[in-house]
Amino acid sequence: MSISSINPVNGVIIKTYQEDSADQIHQKIDQVHQAWLSYKETDFKSRAMLLLQVSKLLTERKDQLAKLMALEMGKPLKAGVAEVLKCASVCEYYAENGAEFLADQSIKTTAAKSYVSFQPIGVVLAIMPWNFPFWQVFRFLAPALMAGNCGVLKHSSGVTGCAIEIEKLIIDAGFPENVFKTLICSSKAISGVIENPYIKAVTLTGSTEAGKKVAEQAGKLIKKTVLELGGSDPYIILSDADLKKAAKICAEARLINNGQSCIAAKRFIVVKEVVEQFTALFKAGMASKKTGDPLLDDTDLGPMARAELRDELHQQVLKSIKQGAKCILGGEIPVTEGEHAYYQPTILTGVKKGILAYDEEIFGPVAAIITADDTKDAIHIANDTNFGLGAAIFTENASLAENIARNKLAAGSCFVNEGVKSDPALPFGGINQSGYGRELGMFGIHEFVNIKTVYIK
Repeated sequence: MSISSINPVNGVIIKTYQEDSADQIHQKIDQVHQAWLSYKETDFKSRAMLLLQVSKLLTERKDQLAKLMALEMGKPLKAGVAEVLKCASVCEYYAENGAEFLADQSIKTTAAKSYVSFQPIGVVLAIMPWNFPFWQVFRFLAPALMAGNCGVLKHSSGVTGCAIEIEKLIIDAGFPENVFKTLICSSKAISGVIENPYIKAVTLTGSTEAGKKVAEQAGKLIKKTVLELGGSDPYIILSDADLKKAAKICAEARLINNGQSCIAAKRFIVVKEVVEQFTALFKAGMASKKTGDPLLDDTDLGPMARAELRDELHQQVLKSIKQGAKCILGGEIPVTEGEHAYYQPTILTGVKKGILAYDEEIFGPVAAIITADDTKDAIHIANDTNFGLGAAIFTENASLAENIARNKLAAGSCFVNEGVKSDPALPFGGINQSGYGRELGMFGIHEFVNIKTVYIK
């Protein structure tokens, strides 16, 4: 069996890879486990130096890796370079802070000495998606390696080239042999990978349905999981917001990564006093983005990752219109020859409960504008979802904004007057159907360690 990387610009096969057999997969996992038995004994300083070398290599190879992302999943070059540099920053972050995060913590009890120690657990399986081929992996891998764990990666088949380059980066940085390996296989092989006794935990970024399947199997085997799943992030715009600034941020937040991000803005909830003014500014911002070849420096919006994803998105738009939404921008598949998986920036207005664009996640450059009666109604609409990944609010009332962000919005991350984004220093993850557990920050590195109590009388 084989898998192929396909250029979403033109549908041409970039490269075909031979899949690992079941025996080859388990042999790789065994190799990583054997490497872990030694690697777990290394000190924090040694691990940190290796992570800093990875950071250096990422920075040196940023243009090469950005081009690979453009070819395999359509990310514009400037966005690809930014992604690689963000990976470099997360390696630096854990190299600089990991030892402190994992230092023994003394706890006062009746014992002569009692403390908590954080120890590596072994081989972590990462199941990662195509939309951020490097960042999704490094935000798991950097803390895992700093904690003394090892890893195996089952990446999305369409970005196999990126997966291979990540393994090469770890090798070239000087990490001990086999501390990290890429499995070249389809999703059908995941079940057998999770069952391998050397796999101690699983982290998955992907759809809610994929998360359910992985959680079910891992749960039966009592293996810990961290799940970062779908999202339908609400952006609330109140009447006193700086509308020009809000519209600019919202357009960028909707179109990030060609609209294919779990934390891309999805639902724009605007109080009725300013909905017309915001919509006009937002439409201008969306329309101004240049769609084109992701290999060109001035391209803002490339193709979607695959033609079938574009077609599914278009059907969501058509169904939403049929249910009562109005399309005021885009909503059409380009007919230009060679535009294999492109979709125009699209805005739907008049979106209400019961319309697909209100109720479901839309994974592409399509925005849903929902009118709210007032602040209370806007908060209700924002929370009227099965998801809970990120949320944002735009208002000039700082105390009101903080109260809403902290106490009213049901999400793992809430941003004020800024688009939702991940940061190496801040925990990242969701609630409800958006998953559980946290990546990044101090909390992220604690997910896959044995938090051990030591009590000495």
